[in-house]
Amino acid sequence: MDSDLITYTPITERPQLNWPGGARIAFYIGLNVEHFEIDRPSTSIHSDTAQLVPDPLNYGWRDYGARVGIWRLIEVFDKHGIRPSVLLNSDVVQRYPQVIAAGCARDWAWLAHGKNNSTLQSGMGRDVERGYLHDVIATIEAATGRRPKGWLGPALTETFHTPELLAEAGLQYTLDWTNDDQPYALNVPGLFSVPYSVELNDIPLFVGKSLGGAQFNQIVRDQLDQLYVDSEHSGRVMALALHPFVTGQPFRVKYLDQALEYVVNHPGVWVTTADEIVEHYIRTTTT
Repeated sequence: MDSDLITYTPITERPQLNWPGGARIAFYIGLNVEHFEIDRPSTSIHSDTAQLVPDPLNYGWRDYGARVGIWRLIEVFDKHGIRPSVLLNSDVVQRYPQVIAAGCARDWAWLAHGKNNSTLQSGMGRDVERGYLHDVIATIEAATGRRPKGWLGPALTETFHTPELLAEAGLQYTLDWTNDDQPYALNVPGLFSVPYSVELNDIPLFVGKSLGGAQFNQIVRDQLDQLYVDSEHSGRVMALALHPFVTGQPFRVKYLDQALEYVVNHPGVWVTTADEIVEHYIRTTTT
C-alpha cells in the first residue's frame, strides 16, 4: 500500500527556499509538555516495572518534568532568548496550570499534542477522532488564548483520517512525518509538513542510546554544521526535540546550555518557532 498523503520530491529538485534576513537555517525547539496517566504504561526508563500498574518508578521519572525539569529548562531558554514551540497535551491545562501561565507570559508557540501521552491516536474511528481533536484544540485555545496552528500526535501516532481531520479543524501543519529538512505541502488542501526529529531527540539519545551530555552537545553542533553546509543554495530546518523529564535532569542541563550557546551565536541561523516557519513558507512559496 502506498501513501496518498505524500508526494516524493527530492530535495535537489525544488525551488530555492529563503529564510528571513538571509538566514540559512531555521532553528526551533520542540518542547514536549505532557501528562501521563498513572494507570497506563507509557514512556519508561526501566523496563522491569513498565507494565505494572501503578508503576511509581517510571511514573515518578516522567512526573519530574512538570514538577522540576521544565523550570530548569525555562531558565536556559530565557538566557538564550528562545521561545520554544510547545507540543502540549491538553490535560496539562488542568493538571499543571503554572506551566501554561509561564508559557503565556513568555509568548511561547502552542501546538496541539493530543489529550495526554498515554492515549495514542492509532485505531480511532473517524467520528471519534474528530471529536477528540475538537476537544484537544478547544481546551488549548481556551487556556492559552490562541488556537493552535500545528499538531504532533502522541508518540507521533495517526490514523489514515488524521491529516484531513486536522485540516478540517483549521490547523495548518503537522510534525508527525519526520522525512525532510524542509517544509512541504501534504496532499490534503491547506495542510503542510514541518520538519521534526526522532533522532535529534533527547529520549532516543539519552534513554534509548544512553549517550552522555557531552555527546549530546556535540551531536547538536554536528547537526547544525552539516545543515549549514547543505543550505548553501536553499534553506533548511533544524528541530531539537526536548522533554523536561529527560533534558531537565540536573546533570544534563548544562550541556543543553552549551549546545544552545553554539546554535544562537552561529551565523545564518534564524531562531524561531514552528508557527513562524510554516507561515513564512506558505507566504513565500505558495503565492
